[in-house]
Amino acid sequence: MTVLELVEKYINQKRGVKHNTQANYNFVINVIKKESFGAKRIDKVKLSDAREWLIKLQDDGRGYSSIHSIRGVVRPAFQMAVDDDLIRKNPFEFQLATVVVNDSVTREAITRKQEREFLRFIKEDKHFCKYYDGIYILFKTGLRVSEFCGLTKEDIEFDKERIKVDHQLQRKRDMEYVIETPKTEKGVRYVPMNEDVAECFKRIIENRKNPKIEPMIDGRIGFLFLDKNDMPMVALHWEKYFQHIREKYNSIYKVQMPVITPHVCRHTFCSNMAKSGMNPKTLQYIMGHSDIGVTLNTYTHLQFDDAKEEMKKVCNE
Repeated sequence: MTVLELVEKYINQKRGVKHNTQANYNFVINVIKKESFGAKRIDKVKLSDAREWLIKLQDDGRGYSSIHSIRGVVRPAFQMAVDDDLIRKNPFEFQLATVVVNDSVTREAITRKQEREFLRFIKEDKHFCKYYDGIYILFKTGLRVSEFCGLTKEDIEFDKERIKVDHQLQRKRDMEYVIETPKTEKGVRYVPMNEDVAECFKRIIENRKNPKIEPMIDGRIGFLFLDKNDMPMVALHWEKYFQHIREKYNSIYKVQMPVITPHVCRHTFCSNMAKSGMNPKTLQYIMGHSDIGVTLNTYTHLQFDDAKEEMKKVCNE
């Protein structure tokens, strides 16, 4: 059995996967098909061969995140071969960071001052002001952008001051729209909304255009954000808006705005809540993190000034 055949066998046993996961599987298969390593017999693959192949991928220009994704499929495929007694050891059982250089750019949270300045610019801009309410919500709720895009009118529970999050909206490469469960099992949750966020939602619903034919995706209707074709907006729309807003801002001001994406909004919200002293378990619930470790990593981004403030609070109590 070759490496390619093993990986294909492993993937063929996966059922009910989300389309993003399936797209990742297809990506991995296409990479392996082009590599001579893919034609290698699995019982001939040594630890050093596995390491050399990943190094070659990086030398060929593959980014760390892509190599991480590839190994994330190949390693369990080889583990399946071990479990089936086809080979004795898994050659991919090593720490990836010990083999290839992590050159991925971490998306850091922006400062409160940058957030205020970015929102002010959007609000005052004649063209981009129509996106202000949506972007404000992303900064103040920590929603994943696909959860945000999937929101319908019935998900905004004004009377209970909360947002119901139990699905996300995705669009496949073939332009098919699909509703999926949130990214993690903890993703189904209620996100509290303050008065400002509620006002943003009210304006969005009030100004929402009424299409001749209301789009329905997997039985859901009333999506808050529609594009020029009267179809629900997806993550790509918002990522482009953020990019254009930043480019315009940086063409006007000398002090440049760093890269801001919908995910940076989520990271910024999480960081702000941590700095404000929110209980990590509460923050984990709001963010929909399946692992408290992901939430706690936000607390490691705190600076000296944050530690100083925290010390003052504790000492003055």
